Amino acid sequence: MGSRRTRSEPKVVVPAIDTASSTAALRSLGQRGVHTIAISEFETPPGYRSKYCDEVVTVPDPTQDLPAYEETLLALARRDDVETVLPFRESDVYVLSRNREAFADHVGTPWPSLDALRTAQDRVELFDAASAAGVAAPTTKRLDDWDDWDREVIVKPRYTVHATEYSDRFDESHTQWSSTRYVASDETPDRDELVGEIGHVPLVQEYVPSADEYGFFALYDHGEAVATFQHRQRRGWKYCGGPSAYRESVDIPELKTSGRRLLDELDWHGVAMVEFLRDPETGAFELMEVNPRFWSSLPFTVQAGVDFPSLYWRQATGDPIERPPDYDVGRAGHLLRGELLHLHSILFEDYPLVERPSFARTAFDVVTSVLRDRRFDYLDPDDPGPFVRDVRNALDGPYGEQAVASSELSRLRATLQTLLTWR
Repeated sequence: MGSRRTRSEPKVVVPAIDTASSTAALRSLGQRGVHTIAISEFETPPGYRSKYCDEVVTVPDPTQDLPAYEETLLALARRDDVETVLPFRESDVYVLSRNREAFADHVGTPWPSLDALRTAQDRVELFDAASAAGVAAPTTKRLDDWDDWDREVIVKPRYTVHATEYSDRFDESHTQWSSTRYVASDETPDRDELVGEIGHVPLVQEYVPSADEYGFFALYDHGEAVATFQHRQRRGWKYCGGPSAYRESVDIPELKTSGRRLLDELDWHGVAMVEFLRDPETGAFELMEVNPRFWSSLPFTVQAGVDFPSLYWRQATGDPIERPPDYDVGRAGHLLRGELLHLHSILFEDYPLVERPSFARTAFDVVTSVLRDRRFDYLDPDDPGPFVRDVRNALDGPYGEQAVASSELSRLRATLQTLLTWR
């Protein structure tokens, strides 16, 4: 392993994806005088409009050509002025971990080894690790091993990245795009259809009848936690859950214990989010998944008092973190577009295992919480560009794999019109 080089103007590589997490990192590090290099396969990601975006680099689309994206990240790391790279997608952290030794010759590497990452990105191994750590989890098996279709279940991918190192089923490594499917107790899904859609034999998991979703967030240094945070999700992008639209900071000892037990078991290094549902009957926190990277609600985490991008930078550059930062409990914040997507899901989408909430009551809750808790992921009077760009991207049409399609765009407009005319 080569020695790290000395740089006169330290710089950081930040993938400018279409969620507010990368914008939060640009703001956090830019405010501390770190020169930011925003990279994207798109022309107009919101982060490009931040006043803290110092440099822009176009990169290959990791969903289309993961090897070319990998080579571009390595080339950026070889620059004399680059200190580290931040991961925001499963493909980001996979590429970084897979080439950890090569990156370590040039930059700081606060991310897990490929062996540890595999345990997070292969959910069979993840739930085995949870069992070994004594962390509660719903019954989870491979589809071919599940025979109890008389109960409510969900079907989800086993792998979050189709990596050649994870299975000889995959001829080449590529990203995984698939959503969770809800299966009622009177339904037996078509096995071949699911395998064809997902690209491998998926998992079946016992359905936990709760919308009480919690996140445990941490930065680890070779198996030791140096910073942690917790939030409770009040609303997701959809009424069944999903990414966070509205959340509140909490401090629950049992949640911290469960999160730390799992990451300790993984001997973790770097950032991670551990997602739990709270069982309505037992009160236990049941593991859903691990995101081995920065999470979509990162702006709120920073606003509540734990600046993970800054801490990650310090760890990457060898600046010791002497004590875990404190944060404010009971603080709440929003992704405004996520709130509209939540209302849109109530009007137009159906999830057979989840009771549809009242649109009127939810709309009232959205409006009152936005007026009460004025913390927003994109919207920042000191740096308005990303919010304006995000709105324009939504209105202008498709933007990446997770963009709002034109048919759904008309529904979002209808949702907004319904909200504006609702009494």
